[in-house]
Amino acid sequence: MIPPVSAAHALDAPRAFLDVTRSVLGRPWRDRCADPALQAYAATMVQAHALPEPLARVLAGRGIRPAGAEAHLQPRLRDLMPDPDCLVDMEAAVERLARAVSTNECVAIFGDYDVDGAASAALLAAYLRGLGLDVRIHIPDRITEGYGPNVAAVTDLHAAGATLLVTVDCGTSGHAPLEAAAALGLDVVVLDHHGAPEHLPPTRALVNPNRLDDLSGLGHLCAAGVVFLTLVALNRRLRRDGLDAGCLPDLTESLDLVALATVADVVPLTGLNRAFVLQGLKVMRGRGRIGLAALLDAASLSEPPEAWHLGYLVGPRINAGGRIGDAGLGARLLTTADPAEAARIAAELDRLNRERQVIEAQAVAAAEAEMDHALGLDPDRPVLVAASADWHPGVVGLIAARLKERFGRPAFAFALRPDGTATGSGRSIPGADLGHAVRSAVEAGLALKGGGHAMAAGVTLKGFDVSGFGAHLDAALRDTVAEARAVEALLVDGTVSAGGVTAEMVRMIHRAGPFGSAAPEPTFALPRHRIVDAGIVGNGHVRTRLRSRDGQAIGAIAFRAAHGPLGQALLSGIGSELHVAGTLSIDTWRGAERAQVRICDLAHFG
Repeated sequence: MIPPVSAAHALDAPRAFLDVTRSVLGRPWRDRCADPALQAYAATMVQAHALPEPLARVLAGRGIRPAGAEAHLQPRLRDLMPDPDCLVDMEAAVERLARAVSTNECVAIFGDYDVDGAASAALLAAYLRGLGLDVRIHIPDRITEGYGPNVAAVTDLHAAGATLLVTVDCGTSGHAPLEAAAALGLDVVVLDHHGAPEHLPPTRALVNPNRLDDLSGLGHLCAAGVVFLTLVALNRRLRRDGLDAGCLPDLTESLDLVALATVADVVPLTGLNRAFVLQGLKVMRGRGRIGLAALLDAASLSEPPEAWHLGYLVGPRINAGGRIGDAGLGARLLTTADPAEAARIAAELDRLNRERQVIEAQAVAAAEAEMDHALGLDPDRPVLVAASADWHPGVVGLIAARLKERFGRPAFAFALRPDGTATGSGRSIPGADLGHAVRSAVEAGLALKGGGHAMAAGVTLKGFDVSGFGAHLDAALRDTVAEARAVEALLVDGTVSAGGVTAEMVRMIHRAGPFGSAAPEPTFALPRHRIVDAGIVGNGHVRTRLRSRDGQAIGAIAFRAAHGPLGQALLSGIGSELHVAGTLSIDTWRGAERAQVRICDLAHFG
């Protein structure tokens, strides 16, 4: 029997990959399959399943065992779907929704202002409208209303005739607004996935796999995934109640929304989530959803969408409405059946996204300068906290993400508001649970409200007490951040050369995908390749060509690297030979395909 493998064991390998102990970005390189057991898994897959060795190594390095290789490469959603009733309160939620369908009630949907919230609201609204119900969607304004349900909006929805309120991607911590809803006689069902407090608000049902009493093991789902499971259960209930199956909406056609939310919300792309994305991409490629098709056109995406397109092209445009414009644009785009309206909304979201990029770039430059100074005074600071009255509240999460990427530790960014509050968003690194730290700050009275996930969180502070909140995060996360950074290394899946990287090879490797959170994109090293040329393109990217010793060349790009050590090494290294590490992709231009390398690190040798 092949022994089990631990990630720590793999990282403890004594020898660095290609002898790189410190790269341009200051980290060692390690063989992801250094553990003998992983090598044995890969060898078994090559022999038993006739898989190419690079693909077998990629699978083994991501926890796939030989017995599960075929199922991973050809996942079937029905094999991975759980019984929705395993979620706490699912039966009560379905009971209340079924009653709303049978009595033709007016249903209000309150969603979050991000992609997951918009997709979840659109998913539920389309289903209920397909059964003839009157559905009102409310997406709060990030600045004037903030995150989650609020008393004023709940009151307005009740006054508009709603008898059932369903919150999606929010509501788990909404005590006061949901108490107000109950006082109005408005029934509430919460469909959420955020970390939950010990004491929950009053509802008819609160379905959240991250409730403390939920043992379903589905805490990795995004909100749209929770909504989809709810609709599966509702479909089953309505059939049992005698509704003709031909009258029920086809849930498989809604998987494009689940895929979009799953990728954009950066939840683990493993198991059920991975199947959601693979099947959802197939639906999306059919371009049947008018709003999504219009947004793909606005993003100038003519090729079939892949998972990374959802995270880097589609998601940011939908989020732009909630960040600096009309927060309801995303949900309206995803529910409209009018091509003209879809084109108009998509164009507006594209414009807002360009405006957001300008705002973000200015704020990130200021935040990075501030953090460079702070780390000069305290290099071991575990959590970075930056704040400014000049920053738009809609981009603080993006600022935090850029700080986390550059400095390799959790980061929070705050917009200081004229009303005396500070609105902040944070991003973390694997191993440091930011959401838990934020919830503990709320419980300790250091924040007005807040919550989130291990990797991302949001919070509102009163009185600009950013330093007190930062001190709390430092104390809460110091040990886990130190442990996470101690084992930080670039894990490399294998070596390739410029001549060996073809479009066919890239497609073969991508059979193991889609890649994302908890399923890292394969990284390959190109040993001793010469930098033929290099130049800055676009928004701070560095484009270059690499040539191997046998004379073969391949195009490469380092995104957002121009002003950092990676980009500077490329720009100053023309003519030099370096070890290059990166991921492999296919660049399509005017119908022609060519493989390219997305550079993530460089190292000198000798």
